[in-house]
Amino acid sequence: MKQADGERMTEQTNTEGWVWVIVYDKGDGGHYLGLYNEKKEVDFIPAFESKEAANDCFLTLPREKGKKYEVQAVHIEELKEDAEKSGFGIAIVDAEGVIK
Repeated sequence: MKQADGERMTEQTNTEGWVWVIVYDKGDGGHYLGLYNEKKEVDFIPAFESKEAANDCFLTLPREKGKKYEVQAVHIEELKEDAEKSGFGIAIVDAEGVIK
């Protein structure tokens, strides 16, 4: 599993420009959960339009044992910057894990 570097965000209310992502600690700070799509050969960070959708999809996403994951809000512009620095794209995903 790959990782995308980024700062941990505090929880925000549902406002325009904010999305929900899954983050985990790796000792040197927070990292976004990054995935790889074999069919399209692209690394991406799954982002959700609501906290509920992120929580619903969370258990179906691949995770590494022993790491603590949580759902956090991040502004889409900051997420784009962090993703680009790490060579990742962003995919808006629904509660079932389907890319919109």
